[in-house]
Amino acid sequence: MISGPGTLLLWVYGVMVVGAVSRSAVQISTEFDHAPLAYSLSALAGLVYGFITYSLVRGGEKARRAALVCCVAELVGVLTVGTWTLADKAAFPDATVWSDYGMGYLFIPVLLPLTALWWLRRPRPDAD
Repeated sequence: MISGPGTLLLWVYGVMVVGAVSRSAVQISTEFDHAPLAYSLSALAGLVYGFITYSLVRGGEKARRAALVCCVAELVGVLTVGTWTLADKAAFPDATVWSDYGMGYLFIPVLLPLTALWWLRRPRPDAD
């Protein structure tokens, strides 16, 4: 799963883990009362990214299926939170990783699960 373009996918997920977890950890520990929903959603995003990263590293059919399920959940989360932040700005006094479909992260949060789903669903030579 992590050969060729899969290596780049793994690295991008790793960077997103660090970004989402570190951002949410600082925000939760210093100003949680300001935007608890936003900061909690950023922490959740970090956990999802972490699990997908772990699944990619682990490899194997079970890990691939788990990563597929998590990528679908990630995409649903990005689309839901992205739409919610556009529809009700007052609900999010501060941005999440998934706000505005990941605009603060160059839209990587919405492009990443789409790319991962494509990569994880592609035919594998060992699947014959």
